[in-house]
Amino acid sequence: MKKILITGSNGLLGQKLVYNLIKRNDVQIIAASLGANRLVEKNGYTYESLDITNKTEVENIFRKYNPDFIINTAAMTNVDACETKHDECWALNVAAVQNFIDAMTINSQNFSEGEKKIPHLIHLSTDFIFDGEKGSEYTETDIPNPQSYYAHSKYESEKILQKSKIKWTIVRTIIIYGIVDNMSRSNIVLWAKDALSKGQKINVVDDQFRSPTLAEDLVDGCISIVDKGATGIYHVSGKDTMSILDLVNKVADFWKLDKSLIIPIKSNTLNQAAKRPPFTGFIIDKAKRDLGYSPHSFLEGLGILDKQLQAVQ
Repeated sequence: MKKILITGSNGLLGQKLVYNLIKRNDVQIIAASLGANRLVEKNGYTYESLDITNKTEVENIFRKYNPDFIINTAAMTNVDACETKHDECWALNVAAVQNFIDAMTINSQNFSEGEKKIPHLIHLSTDFIFDGEKGSEYTETDIPNPQSYYAHSKYESEKILQKSKIKWTIVRTIIIYGIVDNMSRSNIVLWAKDALSKGQKINVVDDQFRSPTLAEDLVDGCISIVDKGATGIYHVSGKDTMSILDLVNKVADFWKLDKSLIIPIKSNTLNQAAKRPPFTGFIIDKAKRDLGYSPHSFLEGLGILDKQLQAVQ
């Protein structure tokens, strides 16, 4: 029986991980997030309120459950907010990872040699650690060059893990889309669909390129890492790279919405606090080879999302 601690369980990826793993009888799930449990399903797992920036709370949860795996989906991901709230960003994205490493190390020392086990931290990272100037998809061995404080913090968390003595896996991903319980979170797909459905005009950049990732696909990649005990860095994203404008046009086409409401703009007209990389598609061959990762196309992902939306309406 593997014990798996999922941090950020109230978020999109966290919820999807919990719902996928509670179907199995070979794992024990501890879901943890700040504040109350927002998942509709309350059975099949244990929930703990956890402030990952609080070193004592992190140590206590490790002492209480002694997990085999930690999937860290918790982070401060508002890129522009990170640009102005450095302390909060660093606490959530960097110091918290050090808290995990320290707690895992301390906890393992509390057991005798025969009982000791090396817990495995699976940490979610981002395409934004790259500057986007390569002009083609990135591999795991390409050199990061973060352009924003958010990206800087995520790259620093990666470096901390790589210098540690724990067992670790870094999962870099790009634009996750999907739905959560009670539709409490949005993402670019849901935002575009909602705005266009209401007849609202939307400004969409045509000079940024991404590989949108269906949440269920990313979950499959993370769980495969658990099952295979895979370590190192993996790029786990959607397989289709497109401009943000093309992405939104595909959303409009799929749900037969008015594309005349979509206004193409350039990134430099937005006056955003944080700089975004222009092109961050991934080459996912390593994940396909090592993890058996097989993501859906973007249109297939929209089809899955559509069925989920119909089920909650």
